[in-house]
Amino acid sequence: MRSFVAERTTAETSIRVEVRLDQEAGGALQTGLPIFDHFLAQLSFHGGFYLDVEARSFDAIRHHLVEDVGIAIGRSIDSALGERRGIARYATVTLPMDDALVRVALDLGGRPYARINLAPADGDSIEGLEVALVRHFFSSLVTTARICAHVDLLAGNDAHHCVEAAFKAFGRAYRAAWALENPGLLPSTKGVL
Repeated sequence: MRSFVAERTTAETSIRVEVRLDQEAGGALQTGLPIFDHFLAQLSFHGGFYLDVEARSFDAIRHHLVEDVGIAIGRSIDSALGERRGIARYATVTLPMDDALVRVALDLGGRPYARINLAPADGDSIEGLEVALVRHFFSSLVTTARICAHVDLLAGNDAHHCVEAAFKAFGRAYRAAWALENPGLLPSTKGVL
């Protein structure tokens, strides 16, 4: 089973994340930010993977908590993927949610890059979670997981719908990209990722 537990403790936070890519959604999500837990549940459910997150903030600064959860999830995903042999590697998903429409394109080829465009929702806050922190979460996750990600909000007025659609689309794209397609085969003509 492709799984990994990452722990990250700093002067600001204490994070424990468990990811199991080959097990359906489940696990407890306890970040202390209910709306963030809700969005992580969407990522796990639509990504079809088990995600358990225990996070504590020592300084009550949301930026540190959200960033460190992203780093720990990214580290877990990177380690769970191992050499990335047999995976599909690429996926693109366009997902509607009421007024929101989000496109996510991923390459799990090992070269990190994050372009996260959630404008016009970017200046908004959802239940105390700034959309700018959502961008930072995705950036932290994909950089640590060594994934190239392009996330585009194509339409939308309701910030909650825009962000939730992004988490769902991200999950769906992850599910497709890390699916085992060609067992043992490295998904690159270079012979190395």
